[in-house]
Amino acid sequence: MWYVFRIELSTEHQPLVSIVILNYNAGELLLNCVDSVFKSNYKNIEIIVVDNASSDKSHVTCKERFDKIHVIRNETNLGYCEGNNVGIRNANGEFIVILNPDTIVEPNWLIGLLDAYRKKGIGLYQPKILSLYEKGILQSTGNMLHLFGFGFARDKGLRDNNQRNEIEQIGYASGTCLFTSTSVLKSLDFLDPFLFLYHDDLDLGWRASQLGIKSYFVPSAVIYHAESYILKWSAKKFFWLERNRRYCILTHYSKKTYRKILPSLILVDILVWFFYIYKGFLVSKIRAEIDILRNKEQISKRYKELEDKKLVSDIELIKTFPDDIYVPINVSSSTTNNFFNKILSSLSRKAKNSILS
Repeated sequence: MWYVFRIELSTEHQPLVSIVILNYNAGELLLNCVDSVFKSNYKNIEIIVVDNASSDKSHVTCKERFDKIHVIRNETNLGYCEGNNVGIRNANGEFIVILNPDTIVEPNWLIGLLDAYRKKGIGLYQPKILSLYEKGILQSTGNMLHLFGFGFARDKGLRDNNQRNEIEQIGYASGTCLFTSTSVLKSLDFLDPFLFLYHDDLDLGWRASQLGIKSYFVPSAVIYHAESYILKWSAKKFFWLERNRRYCILTHYSKKTYRKILPSLILVDILVWFFYIYKGFLVSKIRAEIDILRNKEQISKRYKELEDKKLVSDIELIKTFPDDIYVPINVSSSTTNNFFNKILSSLSRKAKNSILS
């Protein structure tokens, strides 16, 4: 059913690409980002800056410096998801890029993404993401989805040696820079506002894969990212990550799948409790659990919506999930990471065997 969304592109056809940049007190980062986008070698673009009630007036300064941009000001902070949705709904392009304001893009970034679309068709795409402040250090060569709802950036922290130089399928495209067609985003009903921020890209990629829409890594498209310029690795960030991980598990798996992974999931949750205690974020974990309970009716409604739309079974998707996850060294030491992964990998394989048997 998805062939209706495919747009056949020729080298002569240069479709309009709408670039949505959500701003929240990004300051000089926003100006540098927009400046780099205007220096792109692909010129048929519109730039939409959506401001989430910033207090630093960076959106005002940006409009003064770059009068061709379209600025939309939200009266309140709508979060990452609905803030970006506002921009997407106001976009005119055949294609959309969701781009973080703390990024710098290479001149050929859009050409690389469009070329990948010509080759692979319908999908969600992300570029190679390098650190803005650590020269030659990778932040993501594609994001991966784990059975227990964890998402992680592949190769994060490694030196870029062009070790991945082909377009390849990944778990989900990073929300740092996500490229797709406008029709695909509409078919997915945009980003889920309930998530507010974090795991929004994981959720979108997971929902897309349930409809047969794949995600891809494009090495020829390159951007640089400052990463988490607002929350960094804070208690608030850990709250959103855990709350939204739990939400995705409860809404994306069928009841049958959930029952089969529940024994392993309980053990994983015990590990997560210990991890949060170890990191000093116990209150964040408690808040996440309370928020899930508080919103159980909304979660139940969302579950039914996704189950009714699902075209690809849990079994088919789970076959592609990795057993190991990668936790950056600034979040957990290598010793803790190895211990956590050893147990997690064993539980993942056990749960998969239960599902696939």
